[in-house]
Amino acid sequence: MFFQNMATAAEQVFILYIIVAVGFLADRLHIFSAKTAKATTGLLFYTITPCVIVRSFLTTEFTKENASGLALSFLCNVGTFAVASLISAPFFRKGDIRVNPVYKFASTYGNMGYMGLPLAEAVLGPEGAFYCSAGVIAFNVYSFTHGIWLMTKDGEEKQRFSLKRLFVNPGVISVCVGLPLFLFSVSFPKIIMQPINYMASLNTPIAMLILGTYISNASLKDVFKQKELYLVIALKLILLPLIMFGVFRIAGIAGVLLTACTISASAPSANNTVMFAAKYDKDTSVASKTVAFVSFVSVLTMPVMIALSKM
Repeated sequence: MFFQNMATAAEQVFILYIIVAVGFLADRLHIFSAKTAKATTGLLFYTITPCVIVRSFLTTEFTKENASGLALSFLCNVGTFAVASLISAPFFRKGDIRVNPVYKFASTYGNMGYMGLPLAEAVLGPEGAFYCSAGVIAFNVYSFTHGIWLMTKDGEEKQRFSLKRLFVNPGVISVCVGLPLFLFSVSFPKIIMQPINYMASLNTPIAMLILGTYISNASLKDVFKQKELYLVIALKLILLPLIMFGVFRIAGIAGVLLTACTISASAPSANNTVMFAAKYDKDTSVASKTVAFVSFVSVLTMPVMIALSKM
């Protein structure tokens, strides 16, 4: 089972990096440059990601059991992000203000959509994917509030930051739109639903292409010398999953829900690390190297945590 889980995680990373490689080559061939990628980040931020969130609500059937399980999973994932933000708070405080928020973001937010959901579905089936989808919702609520604050609390952005901006953003607005649709079992006709599906399906490939262009412009020869990357790995892939696994067990969570929440807690740094870095003028080179390195290492750590949760 351990090696099956490792193979599943490795397959997801491999698929991801094929698309990253296309972005890398596109940049080198001057087809899709980093400058274009940064402009495309706005499209991803304000249009595509909201479609992903709304679709997650529209494609989930409302039942009493589903609603209660989804709510519990949502609370578990919000707790995970809260603990992750507390764990990373004492670190990455000195040095470049364009770099520190990147490491903090990477230590806090996991790749819920690409790594968490597919891995939960492969290991646990549709029920696991359903519970893990609550993690995607929690991720968007938390990252579009705390994540934005994290990226804008220092430097030039600090003077322009406001409480309104913290909550009036694509992530939170999308949840406010999608949640009533789920609660009242609203369904849209194909002529409305199909464009939402098309837009949402662009999320992973465009995010990966953007990551590839930034990696193309990053110096990877010194990546193994950056001690901050090893600290991100220790916090995100080892310490956080172990703490949350213990909390979940103490809280009495078991079975599929326990494994699904553990998968969410052990996911590698989110691709949004690069997207947010580009959006808020942080170091995209550091963000790209961090996401790439942590994702590779997660192939070893995630199967261990999954096996632990299923014992």
